[in-house]
Amino acid sequence: MSAPQEVYTLADLQDWGAATSGLELPARISVFGDPVKHSRSPQMHNPALLEGGQQCQYIRLHIEPDQLPQALQLLKEQNFIGTNVTIPHKGGVHDAVDELTEVARLTQAVNTVLVDGDRLIGHNTDAPGLERAIREEFSVDLSDLRVMVLGAGGGAGRAACVQAAVKRCQRLVLVNRTFEKADSLRQELAPIFADSDKLLGPVDRLVAIPHEVEALERELKHTDIIINATSLGMKVGDPALIPAHLIQPSHLIYDMVYAPPQTRLMRDAVQAGARAANGLSMLLWQGAYAYEFWFNEPAPVEAMRRGLEESLAS
Repeated sequence: MSAPQEVYTLADLQDWGAATSGLELPARISVFGDPVKHSRSPQMHNPALLEGGQQCQYIRLHIEPDQLPQALQLLKEQNFIGTNVTIPHKGGVHDAVDELTEVARLTQAVNTVLVDGDRLIGHNTDAPGLERAIREEFSVDLSDLRVMVLGAGGGAGRAACVQAAVKRCQRLVLVNRTFEKADSLRQELAPIFADSDKLLGPVDRLVAIPHEVEALERELKHTDIIINATSLGMKVGDPALIPAHLIQPSHLIYDMVYAPPQTRLMRDAVQAGARAANGLSMLLWQGAYAYEFWFNEPAPVEAMRRGLEESLAS
C-alpha cells in the first residue's frame, strides 16, 4: 500500500479511484486551497481519524478558483464526507453550497463543508475555534472581555468580530487600514449590540477605527484583549501592528499567526509584561469542530494536538 500524495489536483479528483487506488484507507476528507501544500491539516486530522476509528483519511487538494464549482460537485460524486476550505476559497464556497449554518451565514465565509447526500452544507469553525482557543489560553470567556480586532475587514477578522458580537462581549473595537470596511461591519453588527442587556459604560460598546496610532491609543485604554487577524507577523521584516509602548501589562494578546511561533506583536507584549498566545490553539479547535461537524461525535482533541505539535517540530 502507498502513502497519499503530498498534493492532489482536480484532474486526480476527476478519476479518484485511479488516483488513490494504492491507498490503504480511502481518502474521503480534504482541504481545498490555492496554494495548499503548506497546510498542516492532514497532520492534525489523520491521527484523529485513526483514533476515532474512522475508516478514511484526509488529503490536500490544490483547487484553483475557476475549478471550484466542478471540485465541489465531484465531492458528491466521489463519495467524500466533506472538506475544509482555505485561502482563497472561503467566500466562493459560501456562495456555492446548498445550505449554510447560522455561523457561516453571519461570517459570510465557509471553511468546512459536509456532503449530505446530494447537498453541500457550509459551516465556519474559525469563529467558535477562536472563542475556545481564547478560553484555553487565558482562562476567560470572550463574553467577559473588551475586544479589539486588528484586520476587521478580512475574512478571519470578520469571523472574530462576529463571534465576539454574538457572544455579547463587553465591548468590540473594529480596526482596519481601510476604515470603510470596518465601519461597514460595525453597521452590520450594531443590531446585536442594540439588543444586548449589558449596561452602557463611559464609551461606546461597538466602535470602528482606522489603523492609526492616535485612534489605537484612545481605544486601547478600554480594551482587554487584542486579536491580530491580519497576516502581519509571518515575516521578520513586517511592521509593528501596535506601537510597543501602547501595550499594557493588563492586555491579553491573541495572534492568529502561528508560524513563527512568536511574532513581533507577541514579543512586544511579553516585554510589556502582558500575556500572549499564537494561533496554534485556534487551528487546533477549528479542526476539532470540523471533525465534530463531519462525524457528529466528539473529536479526539489530544490526538489532533499531538499531530500538530509533531508536524511543527519536524
